[in-house]
Amino acid sequence: MIELGPNRYGKAAIRLVKVVRDGPRHTVRDLTVDIVLEGDFAAAHTEGDNAHVVATDTMKNTVHAFASEHLTGSIERFGHVLARHFLDFEQVARATVAIAEHRWVRMPTASGAADDAFLRSGDFTRTTRIQASADGDVVESGIRDLVVMKTAGSAFAGFPRDRYTTLPETEDRLMATRLTAVWRYGDTGGVDFDAAFDSIGEALLDAFAEHHSPSVQASAWIMGRAVLDLRPEVEEVRFSMPNLHHWLVDLSPFGQANRNEVFTPTTEPHGLIEATVRRGG
Repeated sequence: MIELGPNRYGKAAIRLVKVVRDGPRHTVRDLTVDIVLEGDFAAAHTEGDNAHVVATDTMKNTVHAFASEHLTGSIERFGHVLARHFLDFEQVARATVAIAEHRWVRMPTASGAADDAFLRSGDFTRTTRIQASADGDVVESGIRDLVVMKTAGSAFAGFPRDRYTTLPETEDRLMATRLTAVWRYGDTGGVDFDAAFDSIGEALLDAFAEHHSPSVQASAWIMGRAVLDLRPEVEEVRFSMPNLHHWLVDLSPFGQANRNEVFTPTTEPHGLIEATVRRGG
């Protein structure tokens, strides 16, 4: 017997830029939106019947049409409105909307920050993912591509050794990572998502900067606990932390000592540490 297994479809990488014109002072909202639908779409696969298939072009048009009225606050609220709209189709059992917001910052000038000129910032990307179904909404938010470094307070020692191990132990290393963190909310009623994002970002950076790190694994645990201690509405935090290695350069062929100052950065291969820190019970 042959049967159709799980299936879904949607529109990926919908681009949207909205300029909020508050008098002479403008704000740029720059989003990439993905929409995925799951539900009663079997006939489209097995019978070539598209009667239940919401066109992906319609999804793109809906994102653009909703931007004027509904993109007035957090990306979480915008994603919620979009997800609930597509869930209203009878054949849709689950609608998922993922949004990445790309940062533009005001251009500095001799007279101060410009009202209507901007620089694209690549320091991080804010994200959210809203999954709507008859059981309610699951809201996840996050930050990705945040590159951070510790030049002190980082070590890696006490690991097992075998005949293939050449890495020396160290109590003073340079640690850098391209951080992705995703946190899942429990009860979202009354949550100010913009304020929550700012405070969680501050908690992550404070924890990273202020703790002594015996490993990237320990850093993920310490940073995750900092978020959960700060925000009771957050149920879990998931981390992806590639270890961006910086290898100490041997300067002895040049008659020089390297006092932990000169490094060669590498991007591949890299260690990849992933962890979830969550509330028990």
